[in-house]
Amino acid sequence: MGLTYGSTIIGSVVITVAATLLAVFGIDVTARPSLRLVLSTILLQGVTFGGVAVLYLKVRDLGFDFVPLTIPDRRDVIVTIAGIITLLGLLVIASTIISLLGLESAQNQIVTIGQQNPVVFLLLVPLSFLLVGPGEELLYRGLVQGTLRETMHPARAIVLASALFASIHLFSLSGEGKLVYVGIAFVLALVLGATYEYTDNLTVPAVIHGAYNAVQFASAYLTATGGI
Repeated sequence: MGLTYGSTIIGSVVITVAATLLAVFGIDVTARPSLRLVLSTILLQGVTFGGVAVLYLKVRDLGFDFVPLTIPDRRDVIVTIAGIITLLGLLVIASTIISLLGLESAQNQIVTIGQQNPVVFLLLVPLSFLLVGPGEELLYRGLVQGTLRETMHPARAIVLASALFASIHLFSLSGEGKLVYVGIAFVLALVLGATYEYTDNLTVPAVIHGAYNAVQFASAYLTATGGI
């Protein structure tokens, strides 16, 4: 998988605290990887990323218009559809090249957990649209890319923000081929950054990101259950 999410120090702390609190009520999250995954999605992409965004805007005394989020117009819809097709197309091309070169790509821990309990993949489909896409785009495109864009050319801001986004995924990878995985994530992130810069509407990369992940999770579920 390409744009599945990574981890952050703050997010890990939040998840650990939540797991400790749940343990008090007899809910052992550590023994239930699927529950921990869903919990981490809600706390990391939703609570943590959203909280960081609000705090950042407040500390810098910025309005919410710093991260433009509006209902997509006709042009935005076209760019969104094109972005989804582009990401999926790039994934197919990258996968083909990796196969031809005999390379390996690391596996995201989400895949490992989902293969043990495929229902997790189904849960992650709506969460991709509701939390993962919006949360990660708010942080990496809205805050990081937006801040970099204040002092440098937009193209450089896109590249640096994409590099940071891709490198964060290292924390959620296992196996050989981590650099291959990160490389793919970087290329895909460039597309997200470009669509945000072009439309100046965070809704566009958020929907593209969410749809891309949702397609992957749905495909992973069908594969794990023998549906395809």
